[in-house]
Amino acid sequence: MKNNIETILKKSTIPSSIEALPGREKAILISASHAVKGGDITRSISNQEAEIYLGLGCFWGAERKFWNTSGVVLTAVGYIGGFTKNPTYEEVCTGQTGHTEAVRVVYDPTIISLVTLLKVFWENHNPTEGMRQGNDIGSQYRSAIYTCSAEDMSIAKASLEKYQAGLIASGLGMITTEVEAKTDFYYAEEYHQQYLHKNPNGYCGLKGTGVSCPL
Repeated sequence: MKNNIETILKKSTIPSSIEALPGREKAILISASHAVKGGDITRSISNQEAEIYLGLGCFWGAERKFWNTSGVVLTAVGYIGGFTKNPTYEEVCTGQTGHTEAVRVVYDPTIISLVTLLKVFWENHNPTEGMRQGNDIGSQYRSAIYTCSAEDMSIAKASLEKYQAGLIASGLGMITTEVEAKTDFYYAEEYHQQYLHKNPNGYCGLKGTGVSCPL
């Protein structure tokens, strides 16, 4: 029992840059082809596109939610917010890389706004749980928003404040979501990309609070 508690505490504590696993110089090799939408998941965005990086628990179900959202051009899953260079999934699962599982969402702003994307984000997980999502426990499941511009940062923080008010009105707690400028994003292994398309009956822990997010 003691060992289990120690393991959970270790996985739920973000290490310092000195304590984190060292990782490696070479990136994980993936095909980079989107199994649902086609196209290169690692490509840069065009002048007509925008992107944001969202962590809302296990990235399998989160990615499917966004690739099915109208206006989303491309999705990919990976690791962000940590210290270890080019981490593996197994390393991230130890809690000793500092990363959270996240979805890279590339979208067309003429079809869907960032505000609407954030509504999808807030309503499809519980942002008050800290280092977990439901039965998925550890820092890799923490809620996070990583933005690519100062304007997007302001929009994300404003949406947090609005959703926080809704959660309090519904008797729920304080949001623990990180809202930060984008850091290095490392693409996850091939089998994680579009996982629930390749494995339709696979695990999906995506679950919201039932509280609507005002636009």
